[in-house]
Amino acid sequence: MALTWRSFDFFDATKIKIADDETRALFESNDISSVCSGSDSLFLGTYDGHVHIVGLSWKIVRSFKAYETGPITHMRQVEGTSLLVTVAEEPSTSDSINQPILKVWALDKPVKKTGIPTCLSTVAINNGKKPFPISAFTATEDLSQLAVGFANGAVTVIRGDLIHDLGTKQRIIYESDEPITGVELRLDANITTLFIATTSRILKLAISGKGHGQPPRTVEDQGCGVGCMSVDKETGDIVVGRDDAIYYYTLEGRGPPIAYEAPKKLVSVYQDYIALVSPPTNTGESDTMRRRFWGATADSIFTFTLIHPALRIIAHSESVLSDVKHIVQIWGDVFTITQEGQVFRYHEKSLQQRLDMLYQRNLYTLAVELAQKSGMDAHQQCIIFRKYGDYLYQKGNYDEAMTQYIKAIDTTEPSQVIRKFLDTQRIHNLIGYLEELHERGKATSDHTTLLLNCYAKLKDVDKLEKFIKSPGDLKFDLDTAISMCRQGGYYDQAAYLAKKHGENDLVVDILIEDSKAFDDALDFIWHLDPGTAYSCLMKYARVLIEHCSLDATRLFVDYYTSKYKPRIDPPAASPDAPVTNNGGGFVTGAANAVQNLSNLLPLPYMNPLAVSSNNQAAAKPTVSDAEVVKPEEPATPKYTPPRPRTAFSSFIDHPDEFIIFLEALLKEGTNSLSEADKIDIHTTLFEMYLHKANEKPGDDQHREEWESKAKSLIISSPSKETLATAPPPITPGTLPKIENSNVLLLSHLASFRTGTVLMQEQSNLLFDIFRSYTSARDTKGAIRALRKYGPSEPQLYPLALSYLTSSPTILSEAGEAELSSILEKIDRDGLMAPLQVVQTLSKHGVATMGMLKPYLQGRIERERKEIRENRRDVEAFRKETEQRRQELEELETKPQVFQATRCGVCGGGLERELPVVHFLCRHSFHGRCLRGVAGVNITAGGGLTAGTGAGGEAGDGEAECPLCAKDNATIRALKKSQEENAERHELFRDDLERSEDRFKTVAAWFGRGVMSVRNVE
Repeated sequence: MALTWRSFDFFDATKIKIADDETRALFESNDISSVCSGSDSLFLGTYDGHVHIVGLSWKIVRSFKAYETGPITHMRQVEGTSLLVTVAEEPSTSDSINQPILKVWALDKPVKKTGIPTCLSTVAINNGKKPFPISAFTATEDLSQLAVGFANGAVTVIRGDLIHDLGTKQRIIYESDEPITGVELRLDANITTLFIATTSRILKLAISGKGHGQPPRTVEDQGCGVGCMSVDKETGDIVVGRDDAIYYYTLEGRGPPIAYEAPKKLVSVYQDYIALVSPPTNTGESDTMRRRFWGATADSIFTFTLIHPALRIIAHSESVLSDVKHIVQIWGDVFTITQEGQVFRYHEKSLQQRLDMLYQRNLYTLAVELAQKSGMDAHQQCIIFRKYGDYLYQKGNYDEAMTQYIKAIDTTEPSQVIRKFLDTQRIHNLIGYLEELHERGKATSDHTTLLLNCYAKLKDVDKLEKFIKSPGDLKFDLDTAISMCRQGGYYDQAAYLAKKHGENDLVVDILIEDSKAFDDALDFIWHLDPGTAYSCLMKYARVLIEHCSLDATRLFVDYYTSKYKPRIDPPAASPDAPVTNNGGGFVTGAANAVQNLSNLLPLPYMNPLAVSSNNQAAAKPTVSDAEVVKPEEPATPKYTPPRPRTAFSSFIDHPDEFIIFLEALLKEGTNSLSEADKIDIHTTLFEMYLHKANEKPGDDQHREEWESKAKSLIISSPSKETLATAPPPITPGTLPKIENSNVLLLSHLASFRTGTVLMQEQSNLLFDIFRSYTSARDTKGAIRALRKYGPSEPQLYPLALSYLTSSPTILSEAGEAELSSILEKIDRDGLMAPLQVVQTLSKHGVATMGMLKPYLQGRIERERKEIRENRRDVEAFRKETEQRRQELEELETKPQVFQATRCGVCGGGLERELPVVHFLCRHSFHGRCLRGVAGVNITAGGGLTAGTGAGGEAGDGEAECPLCAKDNATIRALKKSQEENAERHELFRDDLERSEDRFKTVAAWFGRGVMSVRNVE
């Protein structure tokens, strides 16, 4: 195959699934001998002489028997009519030789009795009674001329009216020893030419019209195989497929062949494509690989290919596991029928899908040819030209790209092309495009301006200067003119134009980026309104601080403290003279100067007069020479200053100016600052002080000075000495507000231990302070911290004990006296259990037994003393308990003797007045004294009952002694409380967690009776 062919997949191949059983059986029976299509129907001829008509649903809609015995070898349906031509070989009635019989059927005229179509005419084709089969057949659309080729090399032409059966004439017009492989008719005006193909040559002869009667003329001394000759119905060209190429033949002779090397078994023309069927080939090594892949079926693998000869495209190619017997075109698609009865449909993809495939491979020339051959309109073709131009532009082929853009100029927005060539400095190409716009009448005034700028790139200075400096209204784009001046090195003139027309941002850009006039730029910014001044100041803040540090810092301070006032210079007469050139061509770099083409090109719905009026309004009148105006003091404009943090990044690498700015904000703008801003300023100023403190390593005085300022920012209650050495913002009324985490982080990064300690003290992080000393092995500092913070945080003593005994060096620095004092404190406050102390001291093997002995002796003596006291208490409680039990037993079992002589209420003698009431508590009372008192009532018989007097409630319904009632009520309330507390387990757990001696706590709760089992009645 030639290397110039490109493979794509322009067709979707699908296998037809025939649902109808009868139709499927017909295809699978391998009984189909011939196939043709027409009038939206598929016609199938069989070996037994039947004709079957298949509809769009792939179902047999009609069948009839056309011949008794012979197979139908050829068929032809006349498109747009109901006529069908069939050719079959049937035995003659006089002998046994098969004779071809041609019949013409009217499918729309069925016979009433049989229902089969009417046979309009029947013709026995003459071959000199030679028993050779028909190898080729063709006919004209009106069936007035037919040609039949035989395998013995004879060609018979039939003329006449077959439709109306008015008779025919037959003549053998050619005979040879080579079998006929194809015949095709071509009609041109009044001439009918017959092309004949044999196995070794191609011939043509006129069978009607001019040249009729002349012998056949050889067109080429190469023939073709059976089925490899077809006709292109659109052009009338004869198409012949050979193994090396596709050949085209016209009346003038052979046309240019299309090389396509592949064996060919069938050739058919479909629209612009040629459908080819290639048989299996034996090609040595590739054949071996094919056998490995396909196995035993390798010899039956056919290839079906659709090629586009004009574009040299392989539109589709696939392998078929069975011989393709027929290729038919119907219903807008190509169908193949294999020997096994399988039907495949090949549907051409949409034009856009095919173009997308070409776009993916950047084959834009091929895409254009495909679009043209497919009849795409010019507007759509312009899209392809534009895509092709974009591709060439990306490859750097600017000349060819511009050629494509010019082809697409009718549908392409000019700005899209112009921007590309402005960026790439392809001025000559741009000029050609702009000239084409003018020739086609599509140019606007903006395009004219751009064309002049391109001419300026070619150093046509006179025309450009005259155009730019023309009097009257502004006739050119201001941005373009300013850009041109900047590119050409005319910075003063660019600044003049920008200032004249109110382009303040451009003025600052030119003064700083081009002229490097930083002082002038800062002065110009100081003349602007607050909004414009802020945008310009922030854009070039770092540059201005770098070159004009004091003035720029002063401007920042004024602006951020709401004290900014635009400066006003006294007007002075100045002639409107042109700016002097600084060297170089005026229009150097003009192409780059017009890169903002979006400003040049008109936008939809934009009023061009509005742009002109705005430019006129921006121009400020000048003062005449004779006028002298005294400047007035400008009023302070009202504006909202931005947050201070927006300026912080501008002072990078300028700490001195940054400190001045921050201190000025705290001093002059305190009232206008929010709390968040104050925090930001104090935090940043603290960081800058620490930065300055570390700026000169080894200079202790310098470090102490700045650390003192930093310390003044973080103390919560500054002393008089601190206020005396503090920076201006720190006053007794302005306490700093810095988050502790920020102070700790910054102090750690700057090695500012004082700040760390202060913050830890304020945050009550006493453990962190102590650990900072221990981690630094600062024993003296750790002892100082312990003495300072130990009273408020006793748990520091266990840490100190562990630290002092962690190393012999640390212990020697602290001394045994310090260790003893710590042990004494731990013992006195009960901070650690003795076992914990022993474990801590024995952990590192530093402390000796002699250091621990005094602690242990004192601890053991106290515990022994406590044990003795506990035993004494236990013995006393046992005696008291036994005594109470005896008293209760006596009360319950023995009579009691009451010896009281006086009433417990009135104090009178008991013997004088009865009744007398005696209680077991040894108290006695007059009966009258107990009436209504202490809840006791006396009955008429002299008995006692319990009441609800003022003395309280009696227990269990019995009378109660008034003198003992208060103590009894207290005991009952205490017991009730203990019973209630027995159900509140959280109180017990809380007391147990906070207790230093948990066993003692449990014993105390047990003694209160809360753990006793309650009686359930």
